[in-house]
Amino acid sequence: QVYLVESGGGMVQAGSSLKLACTASGLTFRDDVMAWFRQAPGKEREFVSAIRKNTFEEDYTTSVKGRFAISMDNAKNILYLQMNDLQPEDTAVYYCAVRQTTQVIFRDSDRYDYWGPGTQVTVSS
Repeated sequence: QVYLVESGGGMVQAGSSLKLACTASGLTFRDDVMAWFRQAPGKEREFVSAIRKNTFEEDYTTSVKGRFAISMDNAKNILYLQMNDLQPEDTAVYYCAVRQTTQVIFRDSDRYDYWGPGTQVTVSS
């Protein structure tokens, strides 16, 4: 069984940085894609970023390109999201997710097999 737990959320002012971490257990395949999604109040869950474990290929939604950076420590099974220049519109619950044995990065949340409980990020102006 795969378990994901996010950490690192908090309340910050606009322009600040946060680094989220997602600790995974039970991952046994090399060909996984790990991703970050977020959901703001009253909005649908949206794709933020993803990374392929074996090639480190990355993908970002347009609104975070140049500000966020995804990374993966395969030895420790920890996924990170470095978030710089945070803005109020980044306020959301951030979730990590994994899709196993895939060669493709999907942006559709329905494609992912396992999810963490989420961590709140609040950015004030």
